[in-house]
Amino acid sequence: MTTGIFLAIIAGLMLGLYALPEKFTTDFKYENTWSLFFLLTMFVVPIIASVTLIDGFSDVFGNMPTDIWIKMGLTSFLWGIGVMMWSKAINHIGLSLGFSLFIGTVILVGSLLPFVVDGLPPSNVLTFILIGIVIVLIGVILNGKAGLIREKDEAGQEQAETTEKKGSVAAGILIAVIGGLLATGFSYANAAGAPYLTDALKSYNNADWITGVAVMFPIFISGGIVMTAYFLWQLSAKKAWGDFRTSAFAKNFFLILIMAVFHYAASALFGYAASKLGASGNTVGYAIFNTSAVATAIVSGLITKEWVKASSKARMALYGGLACMITGIIIIAYSKSLA
Repeated sequence: MTTGIFLAIIAGLMLGLYALPEKFTTDFKYENTWSLFFLLTMFVVPIIASVTLIDGFSDVFGNMPTDIWIKMGLTSFLWGIGVMMWSKAINHIGLSLGFSLFIGTVILVGSLLPFVVDGLPPSNVLTFILIGIVIVLIGVILNGKAGLIREKDEAGQEQAETTEKKGSVAAGILIAVIGGLLATGFSYANAAGAPYLTDALKSYNNADWITGVAVMFPIFISGGIVMTAYFLWQLSAKKAWGDFRTSAFAKNFFLILIMAVFHYAASALFGYAASKLGASGNTVGYAIFNTSAVATAIVSGLITKEWVKASSKARMALYGGLACMITGIIIIAYSKSLA
């Protein structure tokens, strides 16, 4: 149990940090950066990792029941739409607020979805899980409030520019919340595919940690389809193909590759962590994984000076939200000791 909780926290740290290199790309439009990122993280990295690391790869997936393929494929497709929307929200409202709203929605809904597959845990365990999730949600609300206060603090500019920025913030919040609802498909897909894949991998003497790699393969491939179609259209609509021809391409590619590897590795590590947590592991692991990511994103936002112009009121709300999320994680982790 302790190992699973620790791994879920580490996975969350990685997820919270993966988008940071995007701040240092140059001469790329939004469409260039994220189209290359999604191509690498959804197809190139998981295909290479899966084919290389999974013994019996073709048999394991060739024999997977059709109903599991359908469940994982459809819900992963929705997850892909959600993640794509989240990446757009970051451009509107910044890394800290974007993560808070998006993953807050994911935690609230996505942590409960595995119960549809796994069934409800004992009442004492369920009580502490729900209490922890509610406290995390309070933290997310405080973070959202902090972000809105920050926007007002930074609005000491011309009226036209201020109005434009407020519209951008409202759009970003809406995009982040809707994206979070769709992205909960990741949680369901993981819960639906993990039991079969865990057993199938054992037949070929794969190490336990390969479970995370195997579960993520159909999830990432299915989720990547919608992203690829969207960004092919966006690159053409925004006439951004030419922006790939820049002297900064090599540097940008390296930074985006780091993002892709961190994003994929974080998800695969979560898949393994959930399997190590046993009963209710998908719910507990998912909540810890995503809450850790939010906390990490908030700290990274502070380090990169997203909050440098924010008032003490905004910062207090942000710190209060962070404290609530950490408290919620502890309570959710404690629920496993009651199982």
